[in-house]
Amino acid sequence: MSESLAKPGGVRVDRTPASNRDLTQGSISIHMVRLTSFMMLGMVSFTVASLIETVYIGQVGTSALAAVGFTFPLVYTLQGFSMGLSVGASSVVARTIGMGDREKVKRLATHCLLLVTVVSLLVGCVSYFLLESIFSLLGASDVILPLAVAYMSIWLMGLPVFTVSFVGTTLMRASGDAITPGYLMAIGSLLHVAIAPFFIFGIGPCPEMGLEGAALSFVIARYISCIMIAYCFIVRDRMMLFDLTGFFGSCREILHVGLPSVATNLIMPVSMSVVTRLLAGHGAVVVAGFGVASRIESMLIMLIFAVSISISPVVGQNWGARQFDRIKKAMRISNIFVLLWGGMSYLILITFGEYIVSMINDDPEVVETACNYLLIGPLSVGFMGVMSIATHSFNSLGKPVPPLILSLLQMIVVGIPLALLGNYLWGYMGIFAGQVLTAICLSVVAWYWIRHTINVRIARSRIHKVTHRV
Repeated sequence: MSESLAKPGGVRVDRTPASNRDLTQGSISIHMVRLTSFMMLGMVSFTVASLIETVYIGQVGTSALAAVGFTFPLVYTLQGFSMGLSVGASSVVARTIGMGDREKVKRLATHCLLLVTVVSLLVGCVSYFLLESIFSLLGASDVILPLAVAYMSIWLMGLPVFTVSFVGTTLMRASGDAITPGYLMAIGSLLHVAIAPFFIFGIGPCPEMGLEGAALSFVIARYISCIMIAYCFIVRDRMMLFDLTGFFGSCREILHVGLPSVATNLIMPVSMSVVTRLLAGHGAVVVAGFGVASRIESMLIMLIFAVSISISPVVGQNWGARQFDRIKKAMRISNIFVLLWGGMSYLILITFGEYIVSMINDDPEVVETACNYLLIGPLSVGFMGVMSIATHSFNSLGKPVPPLILSLLQMIVVGIPLALLGNYLWGYMGIFAGQVLTAICLSVVAWYWIRHTINVRIARSRIHKVTHRV
């Protein structure tokens, strides 16, 4: 018999023994499938929207495609702030749910959303005044530079609501709610795709804005999506306290994991900036081809990241409940899956890659560059998944330093040196090969490290139980 309770003004608590939101009970495989499938719904819609937007921009021209390619490092950097803070909040929230403290969950969620709103506004304002300098450092030509600046100037207006939306859905997922975040992400992406043609091509009463229209459609879609997320978060789930008591204490807990996670997330865009700068030395067409290929590859990579993101609440809740064997099982299932999917992804892209690229842009040089990348780059997909699973698991355990070290290794010790060496020996194909070799090496290190960490914690737990009995 089940019982559903709700504290006055509090979060609804489902006391069903095998509640869908209670990840410390029930089948690990079923929980992972449920979390991953709805995460995929959101990620598929987001990636498809991004790919369709690329098709729209491709019709504007190759220069517009290259301009968007130059914005990727900055976009990922800005999103890294919100992702890092959301990782910190979801880690604390998931472990707190595992320990059964629902009042603290609401307090952490409220304070986290306030924190990320302030941070995203500050970061967005600073970025706006540095756009020209950033894109010049990345190697944008005189033709590409004004296009990239115009695009990002509008895109930045949507950063605060994108951040709040991203963190809100992450906190829902940490509480075990897999369905709502997936649907909300899908709705936001559908709105983006539906609105974009009107502003890019000037349909109906909308002015023809070209590349700037793509940015404006992103902003409008994210504002609408944020309103829907706020309704679910505040009205439906009652996850807000509207009380600043203990705000700085909550911030300390969130930032303990969040700040190293922000640093970890920022390292990857820095590495990508170096790669983009190296590619720019081979011409804007190579950057455009790499941008197209990356978006195509992301269609298959998103399943990898859906699995790694979905494992976070499973690891966090079970760590809080001291269900260590369930954590090991979840990681084993996830690692096997991402490696198998990585192999399948490579076969798909080398078979159909050229056809897909040609649908997006028919410039022969862009197609050639994109297809050359798809011969090498997708080899790293499965290994990227293993590393991502380890990274998200470490953060869920409240241990953000190992992911930071792994990211530093990926950029400074292995990634950039291999990219420079590959560029020197084989040109831009060598850069692609260096990225693949980096992913393979560090996935092995990450797998061993997280496995060792969990085994040590299990051993200590057993010793503590024996000592307590004595």
